[in-house]
Amino acid sequence: MMGRTHALTGWCAGLALAPVVGAGTVHQAVAFAATTAGFALLPDLDHPGARASKLLGPITGALSWLLRRASAGLYAITKGPRDENRTGTHRHLSHTVLFAAGLGALATAATAAGGWWAVAAIVLFGVLLAEDALGDWLLPVAGGAIIWWTYTAGAAGAGQLDQLGGWLGIAVAAGCLVHCLGDALTESGCPFLFPLPIAGETWYELRPPRWLRFRTGKKVENLLVFPVFVVLAALLVPGIWPLVTDAVGRFFEQQTVQAGP
Repeated sequence: MMGRTHALTGWCAGLALAPVVGAGTVHQAVAFAATTAGFALLPDLDHPGARASKLLGPITGALSWLLRRASAGLYAITKGPRDENRTGTHRHLSHTVLFAAGLGALATAATAAGGWWAVAAIVLFGVLLAEDALGDWLLPVAGGAIIWWTYTAGAAGAGQLDQLGGWLGIAVAAGCLVHCLGDALTESGCPFLFPLPIAGETWYELRPPRWLRFRTGKKVENLLVFPVFVVLAALLVPGIWPLVTDAVGRFFEQQTVQAGP
């Protein structure tokens, strides 16, 4: 399982998407990214040992069981002539673009119907998932961002709610999609374009050339992929990149002055 890498890439994707959807301030971007980071772990709900399956004990355990049964049933009736003889549970239904889009649409509909309660439930679930993978530091950071967002909403609170509810569907879908793209880089690949038939397979595992693939939990992930995204996660926080470029510019300016003519 590459849980912390999924969460971290989800965090980066959320920070990158935040200004695109209009979440331009630091606290808005952090709240958005924390939700995306959490839902970047959700597709692994189809595995009984995953963080998502264990998060809320018997509740998420039961959801995991239902998802595995649904995925196995769908695989049995849709597999193509060249698809492998598998159970169709892990890395199938929940690891598709259709699942990501459907869950994002469901989140949007839930926030529109349920108001603050639905918004709070989705954000809290995402934050708890991400915190379980990335560490306890995320809980006060994301919680502070959400509280500050609520405090600064003021008289525009209802409008802010509608805005946040609309963003959550994007955050949920983006997190699931990032998970699929991450799994596609591993040796097993990911059938995220289901039900598009490719080479006689309905569940064709997309993956890059062999030299670009890596094994989960091994050196490439731990010593290269994860550290790179740690740096990117910091640089994507609103306001950090200008500070870094300004500091680098000042440093080279000082070196030029010291070197003299």
